[in-house]
Amino acid sequence: MNQYIWLIPILPLAGFIINGLGRNSLSKNVIGFIGSLLVLVSFGLSLAVFFQIKSTGAPVNVTYFNWFSVGALKIPFAFLVDQLSSIMLLIITGVGFLIHLYSVGYMHDDKGFGKFFAYLNLFVFFMLLLVMGSNYLIMFIGWEGVGLCSYLLIGFWYTNPSYADAAKKAFIMNRIGDLGFLLGVFLIIYAFGSIEFATIFPKAATMKVGSAPFFTITILLFIGAVGKSAQLPLFTWLPDAMAGPTPVSALIHAATMVTAGIYMIARSNIFYTLSPDTMEIVAIVGLATALFAALIALTQTDIKKVLAYSTVSQLGYMFLGLGVGAYTGAFFHVLTHAFFKALLFLGAGSVIHAMGGEQDMRKMGGLKGKIKVTFVTMLIGTIAISGIPPFSGFFSKDEILAHAYAHSTTFYVIGVFTAMLTSFYMFRMLYLTFYGKFRGTHEQEHHVHESPASMTIPLIVLAILSIVGGFVGVPEVLGGHHELEHFLAPVFEKSNAIMGEHHLLASTEYILMAFSVGVALVALIYAYIKYAKNGSVPVADGEERPALTSISYHKFYIDELYDLLIRKPLDFLSTFFYNVVERLGIDGLVNGLGKGTIETSKGLRLLQTGNVGFYIFVMVLGIIAVLAYSIFGLTK
Repeated sequence: MNQYIWLIPILPLAGFIINGLGRNSLSKNVIGFIGSLLVLVSFGLSLAVFFQIKSTGAPVNVTYFNWFSVGALKIPFAFLVDQLSSIMLLIITGVGFLIHLYSVGYMHDDKGFGKFFAYLNLFVFFMLLLVMGSNYLIMFIGWEGVGLCSYLLIGFWYTNPSYADAAKKAFIMNRIGDLGFLLGVFLIIYAFGSIEFATIFPKAATMKVGSAPFFTITILLFIGAVGKSAQLPLFTWLPDAMAGPTPVSALIHAATMVTAGIYMIARSNIFYTLSPDTMEIVAIVGLATALFAALIALTQTDIKKVLAYSTVSQLGYMFLGLGVGAYTGAFFHVLTHAFFKALLFLGAGSVIHAMGGEQDMRKMGGLKGKIKVTFVTMLIGTIAISGIPPFSGFFSKDEILAHAYAHSTTFYVIGVFTAMLTSFYMFRMLYLTFYGKFRGTHEQEHHVHESPASMTIPLIVLAILSIVGGFVGVPEVLGGHHELEHFLAPVFEKSNAIMGEHHLLASTEYILMAFSVGVALVALIYAYIKYAKNGSVPVADGEERPALTSISYHKFYIDELYDLLIRKPLDFLSTFFYNVVERLGIDGLVNGLGKGTIETSKGLRLLQTGNVGFYIFVMVLGIIAVLAYSIFGLTK
């Protein structure tokens, strides 16, 4: 199987080339078939590699050629597929295929159908490159590639200025994080003389905790992860990324881009384990982001914005897990989140499709009897993300919360409070969308219909995965063996040896689980009473809101704050440099010299009269001047 792993990323790249070149000549059915089939075949190959690694326990490391050498630094073009990356391959290609299949129906009437599928295939290619690279340079190429694809897909409908602005915002904010990542890679080269994972990680494992280079390296890499995975303060691009078509949102949020930061830190786990200060920062930033995004999601009325802020919040949970040393738990949540978040976004797309493009939940309601498949599958996704057993989100989220409790009671309390908010705003979304009376127009009500099979089949598959996906990580206290933990053990072995194992009493684990499930159920019931039973509906945009509700609805005015503190000062400096430095200074000097030369030339031109007598007179004056200088100059 080793000799075929290069096909895993190449097949989606071939789809990009074929669909890109044939976007105007191939039929939509052919484009959709090619784009989806190649990702499906890539999934089949990923599955074969996964089972090979599961049976042998040995990673696959294939070097294709020596990319370049600079002195003692040698960087090969090589792929590494181990326990960690094999699961990522299944997520990217498996969930990616379902999103491609869904897109066949969702984008069928769009004029840019071929271009859209070409971009989707390219997105999958770069994400596969990111997780398969055997060194930080190949990872960085994939890292930049998914940034490019996010720009292309978020701004897919670029004729709308606000959508184009959202794409530029995502691109620019990610560049900030990418600079940190790149500087971190340079520092790794300086400290270790290599960027090959197989070389630097064993070498790092022999060094002491808190050794000099690790804090700076991990902070710089973390800055990259903050940008890519939308954490405070670089999180505002992700909610605006909803400007792209809904399948793009599902791909970005569930299977590709935003999980890149989690994967990078999990891959670099030994560096972070050796820098406890950075781990504390990672945990605090993740926890703050989880809470902050959840508070914003409480009051949003756009169905996709609710899901966008829920993604930011769930990513915060993953970073909390990484920060408290729950590497397996954080990656477990990446896995379960891929299932239920893809399901929720595609379900939201089905609702929007049924509503003729409407995304405002205030204009929905009463849809559960009209789009039953969409309702049932979204209900499953909502239960899963809320952490209610036995659905997948319960197992992964509670593992993170258990490690947070062992690390800090404060972290645990904030984490559970955030889980309660998650349950509330997700069931609020569900009740506003599917319960009560229909609040849209008569035309919208007449238009409501269930989505085609190409859209509902992926929903059903993802719903099943959202139910059973958590059983790969059932903890021992519940009678399981946590298969995922055992499978990933070689990846985190050195870090776990340094941190040491910590076990909670079984009674403590039961209490923690019961408490987190209890608060989720309380939030669910409160949301039901308020929005389903009493029929409460958020006020219209022009109406007055309570102060705290208004602050949450306007996202704590973060965009306005950035506008005031960053954009306007930069605009002022740009205007100053243009008007004063550029126009008056540089242009004034250059143009002044030019004008001076022109005016001087105009004066000297007057000496050219064409009169021979005048020329003789000037010549005589010149001779007299030379003689005078010679005589008087010599006498001195």
